Amino acid sequence: MKEVKAIIQPFMLTRVVDALKQIEGLPGLTVDVDVHGFGRSRASKAAHKITLDEIEYAKKAKLEIVVEDDMVDIVVKTILENAHTGNPGDGKIFIIDVENVYRIRTGESGPGAL
Repeated sequence: MKEVKAIIQPFMLTRVVDALKQIEGLPGLTVDVDVHGFGRSRASKAAHKITLDEIEYAKKAKLEIVVEDDMVDIVVKTILENAHTGNPGDGKIFIIDVENVYRIRTGESGPGAL
């Protein structure tokens, strides 16, 4: 199993999530719309930014999706196609190994718990 973690422009979130919802078998996703950070430009050119303790941060949205290995490529492709604007700050996608998952309600573990 893998976690696909994507940091994207907040105004692209609805488009990306709508596209991800079309993937058959997608087990679900988690979204955080209150994310702030900076990349190489240190948020100096960000259209929408906030300042905390005199440090500028760009506003971002974060998606976290845990899928079986065979779904990683389609999830990544969907995010790439739907989050792309061609401008700096479009974001990043990270792929992280997931050792196990547990469904809290039932105690079930492994891929079936997704």
